Amino acid sequence: MDSCTFQRRQVFYSGNVQGVGFRYTTHRIAQDFDVTGFVRNLPDRRVEVVAEGPKQQLDHFFAAIAEQMSDQIRSVQCDTRPSIHEFHRFDIRY
Repeated sequence: MDSCTFQRRQVFYSGNVQGVGFRYTTHRIAQDFDVTGFVRNLPDRRVEVVAEGPKQQLDHFFAAIAEQMSDQIRSVQCDTRPSIHEFHRFDIRY
């Protein structure tokens, strides 16, 4: 895929990722990139991020999350698919 290809990534973060500002940090980071989607806490103590956008923007977005939240993240699971253009902005879901 080239850098202009639109993708959808569903990413699950495990570790000390709830109650540490993970959602708010992710939402703030998203404002710097051409991405749409959401971040939310899951009942099993993971955080889910679903984001759509150009591949290069997603690469930089998720790299910024990894850099800023590295002390809290223990593991990451990622599923990448073609974008379905479902979202209009990036939100925090509750």
